[in-house]
Amino acid sequence: MAQLLVLSAAVDSDVLPALALLPHKVRQIVAEPASLVNAPAADLIFLDARRDLAGAKSLAKLLNTTGLSAPLVVVVTEGGMAAISGEWGASDVILESAGPAEIDARIRLAIDKSTNLSSADETISASGVVIDDATYSAKVHGKPMDLTFKEFELLRFLAQHPGRVFSREQLLSEVWGYDYFGGTRTVDVHVRRLRAKLGDLEALIGTVRNRGYCFNIAKEDQSVTV
Repeated sequence: MAQLLVLSAAVDSDVLPALALLPHKVRQIVAEPASLVNAPAADLIFLDARRDLAGAKSLAKLLNTTGLSAPLVVVVTEGGMAAISGEWGASDVILESAGPAEIDARIRLAIDKSTNLSSADETISASGVVIDDATYSAKVHGKPMDLTFKEFELLRFLAQHPGRVFSREQLLSEVWGYDYFGGTRTVDVHVRRLRAKLGDLEALIGTVRNRGYCFNIAKEDQSVTV
């Protein structure tokens, strides 16, 4: 059974009617940027694009820009199929009229593909920093870093999204979880500690004024090995 999140402008409508016939746990929230801050965790996200293709596309881009960690499946009408392209950053597209067997198959395939891709990214090497996801360890210039669990999670998350800027609220949601009740100051504290442990590579974690933090490395310079 998967945890599914449905994003729709019409929260009282059945975006995928046949989804109710499946045993998955489904949560539905308003498809707007403000709702994403406190959105529940999910194994897969359905984005309702049946009535507002332009708005749905903008939200899909926002999801990808802010570090989407779950597969994104766009729900459209027959006429909306022609509008879907790679710019959406979606894992799949499905018609609102799809039956339960098709929906269930697409859910399994999207989640399995996402899981396989994640498991392949076991080691991230970037500008003298090596992050090993399998052993929850990191090294700087070949020397082990003494990191707490959250420090490692924060470093790994930023390194997995080079060049992307994340607000403190977004980092709290992604690294600490939606049920964390502490303030955003904890992000600043962890960033400061990480920079100290990175030593001469402290500039890898950049500050973007009035926006948040990012990992300062060109995407093409990041290498992943298994």
